[in-house]
Amino acid sequence: MALLKNGPLAWMRAFSRGSVDQLSIKSKLILMLLLASGFSTLFTAALGYRSGQINLTDRVFNQLTSVRASKAYQIEAYFRNIQNHTQTLSEDLSIVAATGEFDAAFKQLEKVKVTEAKAKILESYYQKEFLPRLDKFHTGTPNLPAYLPSDAATRYLQANYIAANANPIGKKQRLVAATDGSAYSDVHRRYHPVFRNIVSRFGYYDMFLINPQGQIVYTVFKETDYGTNLETGPYKDSNLAQLVRQVIASKEKDFTQLADFAAYAPSYGMPASFIAAPIYNGSKLVGVLAFQMPVDEINRVMTGNQQWRQDGLGKSGETILVGNDKLMRSASRFFLENPTAFLAQLKSRGMKDAAIQRLQQYGTTILQQPVSTPAATKAIAGGSGTLNVVDYRGIPVLSSYAPLQIQGLDWVILSQMDLAEAYAPIYAFQRQILISVTLLILLITLLAMALAHLFVKPVQQLIESARRVSSGELTGIPELKSRDEFGELGQSFNAMVQSLQTQTALVDQKNQENERLLFSVFPSAIARRLQRGESQIAEEVNNVAVLFADLKGFSKLVSALSAYESLAILNDLVASFDDLAEKFGLEKVKTIGDSYLAVCGLSVPYLDHDKRALDFAIEMLGILRRFNIDRGFQLGIQIGIHSGDIVAGIVGKSRVVYDIWGETVKQAHALSQACPCGAVMVSDVVHHRLEDLYQFEPTSMAPPANQATPGSKATPASQAPPGSKAWRLTGAKVGAASELPALR
Repeated sequence: MALLKNGPLAWMRAFSRGSVDQLSIKSKLILMLLLASGFSTLFTAALGYRSGQINLTDRVFNQLTSVRASKAYQIEAYFRNIQNHTQTLSEDLSIVAATGEFDAAFKQLEKVKVTEAKAKILESYYQKEFLPRLDKFHTGTPNLPAYLPSDAATRYLQANYIAANANPIGKKQRLVAATDGSAYSDVHRRYHPVFRNIVSRFGYYDMFLINPQGQIVYTVFKETDYGTNLETGPYKDSNLAQLVRQVIASKEKDFTQLADFAAYAPSYGMPASFIAAPIYNGSKLVGVLAFQMPVDEINRVMTGNQQWRQDGLGKSGETILVGNDKLMRSASRFFLENPTAFLAQLKSRGMKDAAIQRLQQYGTTILQQPVSTPAATKAIAGGSGTLNVVDYRGIPVLSSYAPLQIQGLDWVILSQMDLAEAYAPIYAFQRQILISVTLLILLITLLAMALAHLFVKPVQQLIESARRVSSGELTGIPELKSRDEFGELGQSFNAMVQSLQTQTALVDQKNQENERLLFSVFPSAIARRLQRGESQIAEEVNNVAVLFADLKGFSKLVSALSAYESLAILNDLVASFDDLAEKFGLEKVKTIGDSYLAVCGLSVPYLDHDKRALDFAIEMLGILRRFNIDRGFQLGIQIGIHSGDIVAGIVGKSRVVYDIWGETVKQAHALSQACPCGAVMVSDVVHHRLEDLYQFEPTSMAPPANQATPGSKATPASQAPPGSKAWRLTGAKVGAASELPALR
């Protein structure tokens, strides 16, 4: 019960000590109910949680896969449209004509010298505008001669359409034609507005017309690649130059090719991707049409115009493109939403400062942010599916991955969401389960305590009844009213109690009988010592009075009566003597045939033990006289009294006898044998003590012959103790027959 009151901590301590057996039945029952219900509840909750987690994971994966498939379709469709559009435009007669005219006009400019003033303007533009911007994104310090064009036509076009262009950088396409009066400017005036509209309406970054020799004879955006030669110029190693060479080498009309993102110096080192198609006039290759891919348009497709929530990606979901070099090909949502927090997160993960600085300079994660996740690896290997991974931010995410089917590009697409957000409903469900399970366990605990109380109540009643029985209370035991096993146990217990009551009553009765018998056989003090279990009883008792009485004439009377009648007469007489002995404080030691031995002062010391013994002897004479008168017998009695020290004790093993020994007993016996019939003889010691109260006369130890009764045995004087002296009681009133005490 103490464990129950102390609660679960006590149970835990009991388990830790291995003392479960010390728990009460009630505690064990509550513990079993709690364990059973708690285990089933937790097991059910765990199954529900696991099932909910699996279902939620599947649902999120399905959602991510759906978004991934949708975005993949959009981006693939976008690139197919660009390819179709590029191929269609490359076959357009106006493009074919424009390419020829721009090429011819460009060749005319090769013979025109740039004025000194225009040359200085161009050099100043490179030094003050282009190179400082390029330096922000370029490794090392850019060299002016490496980028400043040297051929006349290129210098002329860049001087008039870039350096001398009054429009700011990024807006140079606003100039329709230079006012130099050249044939090139006339061609530019006719075609530029149309081509500018194509770039604007279809979302391209730039448009290029390139002759078969790799010369860029026209661009819309007017960057430093304008007029340069991709075979020999400063940008011969760019991805655009490589793409143009592939297209020219294909020698196919219906050919389009994409170039993956790479840092493009004319765009100040920003990532640039290109698409190109050959331009044929009949069967003759007259040039190459190329478009610089719009990064913003790709990001718009992948981010849903930064409407991630509307796309079903919640607060942390995103869809990104990754190249086979495991670098991003589209912008990260987290960089677009909060660049500062994103960069701080990357720095906390140990990203190098130089890489973080490049991200800040470029303002995009394209070609800057690596995505080395298992999902990206599997997608690059050609696989598709879903995984629970740690993304490039070091945050666990659910990711759906697949390769893209875009000709010329080895890109993959990843659609992912933070695990914390994806599992937010299951976490809420987990909290709800914990709260519900806690409340349920509390309710079960209360219910278990109530049920355990009702269940254990009969047991407690039985325990209480058993305690009462063990304490000796066999009455007032309540009965169990239940009809179950406890009821049967209660009935058996009550039957046992009733049997114990009967047996106890019999034992008490026997004990009382044994006690009465014990006290009737032994003196009360000796009887009590025997009751206490003493087996060796022997003691020396000082200063007691020993009375020895010998009944005369009883043997002759026995010969005339039956054994039953003889025994009845002797019992009546001895019983009367016993009652009288109790009155005077004497203790009967034993009867030997018709002899009676008693002691005064054995168990209870008396100062007047001699007087009590003598008064008892006088009353014995009176009882015998009344007995003879009532029944017509002629019985006599010889009584001897001596005072002194004795030895008392128990003799025997299987049949014990209490007896006394010593010279005092021998002297009393000798006095009784020497005493005349119907008289009392005392020793000199007794006479000396009582001579002032009673009358005595000296006498010899041998009884007078005239006083010997028939059948009596005289004690010769030679048997008396040496130097002993006897006194006979005289003058004592024993009363008339009417005054004698009644016999039993």
